[in-house]
Amino acid sequence: MAFALSVGSITFLLAVIWGAPLIELMRRLNLGKNIRIDGPKSHMSKMGTPAMGGVLIIGWVLITTIVVNIVRLVTNLDIAESVIILLGVMVAYSVLGGIDDYMGFTSRPGEGMMARYKIWIQGGIALIAAVLIYYGSNDGAGFVAIPTVPVLLNLGLFYIPIATFVITGLSNAVNLVDGLDGLSGMTTSSAFIAYGIIAFLQDQQFIVVFCFTTVGAILAFLWFNAKPAQMFMGDVGSQPLGGMLAVVALLTNQWAILPIIAIIPLVTTISVMIQVGYFKATGGKRFFRIAPIHHHFEAIGWSETQIVQRWWLISILAAMAGIALALI
Repeated sequence: MAFALSVGSITFLLAVIWGAPLIELMRRLNLGKNIRIDGPKSHMSKMGTPAMGGVLIIGWVLITTIVVNIVRLVTNLDIAESVIILLGVMVAYSVLGGIDDYMGFTSRPGEGMMARYKIWIQGGIALIAAVLIYYGSNDGAGFVAIPTVPVLLNLGLFYIPIATFVITGLSNAVNLVDGLDGLSGMTTSSAFIAYGIIAFLQDQQFIVVFCFTTVGAILAFLWFNAKPAQMFMGDVGSQPLGGMLAVVALLTNQWAILPIIAIIPLVTTISVMIQVGYFKATGGKRFFRIAPIHHHFEAIGWSETQIVQRWWLISILAAMAGIALALI
């Protein structure tokens, strides 16, 4: 744990140094945020803010993880498999998110890649990851830990479609959360801390280091994403963070408690599903004023800072509850 915390701190320091140059580079490349016309009107002031800041997170997690594990990758096949799966999911979703972001600046301003194409690609990445976890990661693959049940439950081949759904779903869920300054970073950092502690209790050293490396990189991003944000995360960061968190949960076998630890992404996704379903069922009426739900609370008068801080408090409490459930 001492090593993991040290690596996370070093990652933060290295990443935060490169934050300002990255912002300047994104400005020079005109990678600025386009605001949807159906979103909150207060967000119009954010137009043009550099919007691929997730590169800061993913880049430094990738560099740090490779440097820290380069010897283990050569000498320990079990560690190597887990490293490759996690980094593979991270890079694949980051590339997809980067393409989505870029299309939002150019060919489909404010929209990005068409959802029906994106979901199939996300599902393909998740399926490959699920198969690799099941057949190649460790002896515990294919199992799930249930709180209060003393043994792991073997799901057999059913594990693969479930894991595919978990990875795809959480990747999209974290993407939906990324709508307010600091919100996505704060909620995901709490979740990674929770799983870092769970992995420590299970003596999964690589996952402990990976989680706190990710936390360090997220905190560096938040240095520049705190309101008023100097840069936004974008799909290039939010999609891989969701995918990474899902894979970490699967590798620890503690993915049954993921809906609790990731309560904010879960509720956010449900709010969008309710909004879409209600809109179609009623011929155009809205259940929430605006979806996702954090925008609804903006519309009824909560300030952006209030929402972010309250959602973060919920995330911390959810992380504490998840760790407790992992222990029983």
